[in-house]
Amino acid sequence: MSRIGKKPVALPDKVKARVENGKVLVEGPLGKLSYSLPDGINAAVANNIINVSIAAGAVDKAALFGTARARVNNMVNGVTKEFEKVLEISGVGFKGTVEGARVNMQLGFSHPVILDIPAGIKMSFDPKQTVLTIKGIDREAVGNLAAQIRRIKPCEPYKGSGIKYHGEHIIRKAGKTAAGAGASASGGAAKK
Repeated sequence: MSRIGKKPVALPDKVKARVENGKVLVEGPLGKLSYSLPDGINAAVANNIINVSIAAGAVDKAALFGTARARVNNMVNGVTKEFEKVLEISGVGFKGTVEGARVNMQLGFSHPVILDIPAGIKMSFDPKQTVLTIKGIDREAVGNLAAQIRRIKPCEPYKGSGIKYHGEHIIRKAGKTAAGAGASASGGAAKK
């Protein structure tokens, strides 16, 4: 049984939660979120605390117990403070702008990459147009969108150009010229 699943989720002030027909509904100052509990997982709200439990006879569903509790906890945190992901775009001529409900990025392709911004998500670029900030109350939606954007042009190991998460370390490779310089110094004398 999951140790995380056993922990109760405390509801802060101004946050209301209820369970209806296998769905947990959370409402707070920033908005409303809902989550359908997996089969065999129950939730109950009492005294500003949400308790998640495994239904009797559903021991095979124990693998989803901790995940269900974490999803409920993320909903409670999301309606009080937004989740945020920061992406960095690096490369010559790589930049982006937010134009209404769309993001327009130049990433070295022959065409601009244009993405629609999903409902409930806010996106913005810094003044240099190289740092993209994604904010929203749904942690899963924010993380999935950031991963989708990163997948368009992942950082390559030679020049480091592409899209990466803020603070992500990209292992760099030497390249052909550095590898060839070492080989010619040692192997050059062997040729006649």
